Amino acid sequence: MHGGEHSILLAVLTLLGFGLIFVLIFRKLGLGATLGYLVAGAIVGPQVLNLAGNAEVTLTFAEIGIILLLFIVGLELNPARLWRMRKAIFGVGLAQVALCGLALTGLILLVTGYPWTAALALGLPLALSSTAQVLPMLQSGGRLNTPLGERAFSILLFQDLSIIALITIIAALSVAPGAEEGLPGWQLALMSIAATIGLVLAGRFLLRPLFALIGRLGEREMFIVAGLTVVIGAAALMEALGLSAALGAFIAGVMLSDTPYRHELEADIEPFRSILLGLFFLSVGMMLDLGAIAENPGFVAGMALALISVKAAIIFGLGKLLGMDWRGALALGLLLSQGGEFGFVMFTQAQAGGLIDAEIASLFGAIVTLSMATTPFLMMLNDRIRKRDEERERDAPDGGGAHALVIGFGRFGQTVAEMLVTAEVPVTLIDRKVDQIDLAGEFGAKVWFGDGTRIDLLRQAGADEAKLLVFCIDGDQVTPELVAAVRGAFPQAAIMVRAFDRRTLMALAGSEVDHVQREVLESAIRMGRKALARMGLKSAGIDDTEAAFRHRDRDRLERQIDADDIMAGRDGFYADQMGPATN
Repeated sequence: MHGGEHSILLAVLTLLGFGLIFVLIFRKLGLGATLGYLVAGAIVGPQVLNLAGNAEVTLTFAEIGIILLLFIVGLELNPARLWRMRKAIFGVGLAQVALCGLALTGLILLVTGYPWTAALALGLPLALSSTAQVLPMLQSGGRLNTPLGERAFSILLFQDLSIIALITIIAALSVAPGAEEGLPGWQLALMSIAATIGLVLAGRFLLRPLFALIGRLGEREMFIVAGLTVVIGAAALMEALGLSAALGAFIAGVMLSDTPYRHELEADIEPFRSILLGLFFLSVGMMLDLGAIAENPGFVAGMALALISVKAAIIFGLGKLLGMDWRGALALGLLLSQGGEFGFVMFTQAQAGGLIDAEIASLFGAIVTLSMATTPFLMMLNDRIRKRDEERERDAPDGGGAHALVIGFGRFGQTVAEMLVTAEVPVTLIDRKVDQIDLAGEFGAKVWFGDGTRIDLLRQAGADEAKLLVFCIDGDQVTPELVAAVRGAFPQAAIMVRAFDRRTLMALAGSEVDHVQREVLESAIRMGRKALARMGLKSAGIDDTEAAFRHRDRDRLERQIDADDIMAGRDGFYADQMGPATN
């Protein structure tokens, strides 16, 4: 047992270690993380160093990374926005899968002479692109919500939906005994619709109350557990029905996208998604059949080039038909030109159905992997072409990419936020009190649940693009260490802090805060002026009194900061009458 545990730990250490090294190298060279993972996987795989065990087992586990990726993408697409994209999903997506699938089938027939059933079983899966590769590239580049990103995502989403139809087609073509056993396509379609409706109802009537309860308990770990349970549960339901597990996770994400818990869920799930997606590409690299490439280098390289060229050309044409300029259409074509991870699943289905043998499945698996490896280079080429393209302007989604983030929606934060909104400044509001969020919702305000002192949550809420971060939470939560971390993570944003009292001012002295506002100072001064007027002082005397007070207050605060002692400056006006001021 101990030996087995040791070998598992050693394999995990080897995978993560090689992945880390190669991703750092490839990132440094500007080639992207995906290619680094693929190369690392090929090196530690059975055909080179053979250090990391069974690639198929790793791949099965790492496919959870794709499920988590689709969940996070679903969180960024609320139902209204998804409905707005329906024509692109079912129009452009259908056209892409059909045209690319048939064109590649014809190419395989022409080049190989395989039976038409085998060519179709290979050509249709090659029409699918790599969701696991394309979406992270769009997210990291900030392009997911651009016109280019929306069209790419629409096509990828339809590809995911089309898996049901492709599995049905391959099963119908199968010649192996028992290969056609299972539900007919129309029953799969009905079950898919029923499962989708069930997930929608669960999201509306079960999940929001569940997360509200967890939010009131204040247990972050429970949020992580609940989030993973929802994702895996939705994926498992779809998979049990013979449908796409990733589609179930995506629907669960969409159902939670319009709840106050979206950013908290994104921040909690993101680390798991990153690690497992990296393992997925490592396992794909491990499965790369270097022997097949060595025996047929011309065929593999030529077919990979043909795959990229055919898909890029067809998608470029579709982009032009949609009214995109040539740069945008070319970017869309190059972005989706590679084969996808679901191709491996389809090739296995075709092999089980007797349509192709193991050698052909391995050969075309190598072609898909090689095409995926070229994508970072193609996007580097495309970025050079698109340097002057004005399409980079972003169309931010609801609640994301805001110009200002207000953290804390109590009485202080509400006033700041309302002034910003009055000036038509887009604002994202964050609070960790569920009751406060519910109350704000009754007045039509959209407040997101989460701990605004977490850098990862601020990033998910759009702090990378924000011009202003306003912390309106209790003063002792905003520390110099937090300010330094926020400044380092979001250098483009101004930082403003509500100070509960002068102790907070003393704590933040010397930190990189753009402005600190003592909570009650200005309102207390205004009341003091009213009090003096009631006591009969003239306007000029009131102004002089205010100026003298402000001067003494600043002087006392400077002494307290220098001495790091709230008792400093006791020789001021208030020493004999009121004691040390702490407000």
